[in-house]
Amino acid sequence: MTVMSSAALDRMLAILLVAQIASGLLTLRSGVPATAPLFWLHGLLGGTLLVASAEKLRRSIGPALRTRRWSRLVLGALLTLAVAAALAGGFAWVASGRIWSIGPWTILTLHVWAGLAVVPIVLVHLVPRRWRLLRPRRAGAPGLSRRTFLAMIAGTALGAGAWAAANVSDRLRGGSRRFTGSRWLPDGGIPPPTTFYGEGAPTLDADAWRLRVTGRVADPMTLDLAALDALGGTERTAVLDCTSGWVMRTSWRGTPLASVLAAAGADPDAHFVNVRSATGWMVPLEPADLDDALLATHVGGRRLPIGNGAPVRLVAPRRRGLDWVKWVIEVEVT
Repeated sequence: MTVMSSAALDRMLAILLVAQIASGLLTLRSGVPATAPLFWLHGLLGGTLLVASAEKLRRSIGPALRTRRWSRLVLGALLTLAVAAALAGGFAWVASGRIWSIGPWTILTLHVWAGLAVVPIVLVHLVPRRWRLLRPRRAGAPGLSRRTFLAMIAGTALGAGAWAAANVSDRLRGGSRRFTGSRWLPDGGIPPPTTFYGEGAPTLDADAWRLRVTGRVADPMTLDLAALDALGGTERTAVLDCTSGWVMRTSWRGTPLASVLAAAGADPDAHFVNVRSATGWMVPLEPADLDDALLATHVGGRRLPIGNGAPVRLVAPRRRGLDWVKWVIEVEVT
């Protein structure tokens, strides 16, 4: 990539960062096999970003120190640190062949947090003067040179090689990952009681618990556990794919969300069904998600533990674990 101009390298880095952040955010809620190409793209972009970032560092550190541009150095150091942490976490997770944790958090969780930390730093870095890197070229402006194009292809090839090498390492170490990158746990068990932000479980009394069904419904309802179960309990096997990096196929028992909506007379033309937690966490489900969604009270043949969302949690097989809302207290049709 040494033949690429500094301006072209800056443009490539800006585009890669934005694309990497966007694809990463999309993966947090992509849970069906049809979205697998999104995860492949995220990995390829990560490898290419690794190569481009190394080249940028090689070119920038010396001149910045000589000219004593301390503010740019500090901002650049923060951005470099966050990008390096995100890339290191992602590649370490893929190559390790196992679920690797630091304290209560997996390396993949730290990868996600580091990636999210990049967002405000990138905005500060781009807004004053570099936002123009993302603008289309003006008519008549010089186009992409052959030299720059070849350098970009070379960088992408090196990035693909880095990503492929990490995957080969995973296979050699006996790793088994789903298309999302999450590692399989044995079937039929009780899922680990993890949460995205690491917050603790709220205090809920199962006897006093109530589910409110509100919004665009003909008959707003308030249900206790017995009334919820009376709407038609069923058992289903579903895959919980947690964004912290593990995945488990196990059995869930509860009431289909569709049965609750039917009992309340939900408007068939509604666009979303918002499922809300006692913690305030909420996920909007689209009509396509409702057929197999379940308000679960049991998992793996046992009563749902509090750490897994008791007394009721959402099971949404088409979504990642981030959207499997725990401690459900409200279903709102909008």
